[in-house]
Parts: sequence; C-alpha cells; structure tokens
Amino acid sequence: MALDQSALLELLGELKLTDVNNRIRVATETLYQELIDAEAAAFIGAAPFERSPDRVTQRNGSRLRTLTTTAGELELRIPKLRQGSFFPSLLERRRRVDQALFAVVMEAYVHGVSTRKVDDLVKALGADTGISKSEVSRICGNLDEDVAAFRDRPLADTTYPYVFLDATYCKARVGRRVVSQAVVVAVGVAADGRREVLGFEVGDTESQPFWTTFLRSLKARGLDGVKLVISDAHTGLIAAIDTVFQGSSWQRCRVHFMRNVLANVPKTAGPMVASIIRTIFAQPDLAFCAFPAAHWRQIWSTNPLERVNKEIKRRTDVVGTFPNPAALLRLAGHVLIEQHDEWDGADRRYFSEHSMKLLTAEHEEVAIPELTAA
Repeated sequence: MALDQSALLELLGELKLTDVNNRIRVATETLYQELIDAEAAAFIGAAPFERSPDRVTQRNGSRLRTLTTTAGELELRIPKLRQGSFFPSLLERRRRVDQALFAVVMEAYVHGVSTRKVDDLVKALGADTGISKSEVSRICGNLDEDVAAFRDRPLADTTYPYVFLDATYCKARVGRRVVSQAVVVAVGVAADGRREVLGFEVGDTESQPFWTTFLRSLKARGLDGVKLVISDAHTGLIAAIDTVFQGSSWQRCRVHFMRNVLANVPKTAGPMVASIIRTIFAQPDLAFCAFPAAHWRQIWSTNPLERVNKEIKRRTDVVGTFPNPAALLRLAGHVLIEQHDEWDGADRRYFSEHSMKLLTAEHEEVAIPELTAA
C-alpha cells in the first residue's frame, strides 16, 4: 500500500521535528506499519471502515510489538481480529525467548558461574565467550524493559471471571548460596473467552505475604470481575486469595488434590482410593458447580497452567542455576510473554463468547453428571 501525498507530507513534517539521528528509525517504523496494515487489509478483505463483500472479519483493536532492527527499536501495532488471528509475515513469532536465553547465559558467564555446559551453549548460539560486561548489561536492559512493560500493563479494559494461580520452582544464586525460587504465575480468562497471562513474580517462598503482595499488584493494575479462583491448596495462597479476592469463589485444583492423596497411599490401593475420590467430585456443592456446566472441565483444575509451567522448566533447565533472581525473572517472563502472544493470536479461544455469556444468564438447576478424574 503506497503512502498518499497527504500521508507523505505528514511524515515529512514529523521527520522535520525529529532528531537527525532518529529519522531513519521513524521512517522505518512508518514503512513497517504501512506494510503490516496493508497485509492485514488483504487478510481481512477490507481496509478499516470499508464496506466490502470480500470482508471475512472485523478488526478488534491492536496489540503493541517492539521490533529490534539496525535502525532502532520499532514500536508496531498488530491488528487484532474478532474472529481468527493475524500475524505479520515480516515479524518472527518466537524470537524474544531466544534473546532472553542468550542474555541469561551471557550473564551467567560474566558472573563467573558458568560451566562447560554453559560455555558450549554460548558457542552453539554463535557468540564469542569473551563478550563484555557492558554488552551483556545492554542486552539484559532491553529485555528487562520488555518484561517490565508487560508486567505493568493495565488490566482494566475487561473483566476476568476465571483466574488460575500456580507456581513452579527453579534454582538461583542469592548472595553466595544457591536457593530455590518460586516463579508464581496468574492466568485469566477474559470476558471474551481468551486466555491471558495476567502477571508473574519470583520470590523466595510461597508465603502468604508474598502471594498477597502479588495478587494486590494485579488488582492495582485493574484486575476486576473475578468470580472463581482456581489453585492448589497451599496455605499461604488460600489466605492471600481470601484477603484480596473477597466475594470470589475458590476451587481447589482437583488434579493436585488427587496427586496429593495418591502420594500417601500404597500403589496397590491407588485405583480404589481414586475411585472413592471421584464420588467426592460428583457432589453438587463444589465451587465449580456454581458455574456453567459447559465450563466445568476447564475450571476444576489448574491444567491450563501445567503446560505453561512445563515450558518454563524446559527453558530454565538449559541454564540450570541462574546467576540471580532477576535473570530468572527475565527468562521466565519472556516465556510467559511468548505464551500470551500465542494465545492472543490463536484461532480458538478457551471459551467462546457465546459460552461466556452463560456467566451472566440465570442458570437453571441441573443434575450433576458423573465426573471422571482429569
């Protein structure tokens, strides 16, 4: 799509007011944005506000994406669609995590905690192990800005009826000791049925003060409309949920519950005990039973976070022990940002918009079907 004369004159006026050293970046950013918008218009079958029989869907706002180029950091807007998904062919979907992994490995090397495995990995990434501390600081600084921007983004544009909370553990150096660090994650299902990574944090332990501070930070960013919180039965977490999400229901993850019970009985008795526990899940007074039956299988456990945690572990296992908690937050954060982008651009939602409307409808009393263990 070529820029018309009016757009060119507007760009010229902007460039005149821009520092000479920054003009290439501004011009490149404008060109990239025009190409993205043109590709989106071709994908949709119509330009913005255009009436066309070829239109297949409508735009639904946009999401920001920072592209690192030799011209500088380009701030681009990727159109979001009401149905289906669009991702520009100019951009790479899975680049940010590789950059974060590279930065973490470099930082580990600079801080003197590298091993032969780390050294070999650096070479495999195509980098000279003699990278300077200033270069590592620059790379890490850029990545930390991305994580901070994502963690601080407002959440007030919509409501999140369902919130899933979970944690996974990784090793990091704190002072001269190697300690276990909890990576806590909150995932929400928005009013339109899409999943989002709401936030994440790294801390020493899953204590009540830590969880409370984390959940309050979500509320401060605008998290609202929470009807059901799904999590494990960690004592500190339960107390934090009760404090921060007053008026919301809480569902203990039935998968975690089953694992906890079966871990304390002989293997030979496992099938019998599991069978008995299933009768508990079939009671009508469990928290998830107050919500639409069509949602039950997806809200009675933290399974939506299981895959996310596995991906965090897969990435962090490459590093092994992180040089500090900030490095762990950086890599885990970029894994989660990548997952968020994947959900945002997916063709299917966690729940359809029609299904989510059941939350506001008056529910008729229904019989509780027999539930199998997830």
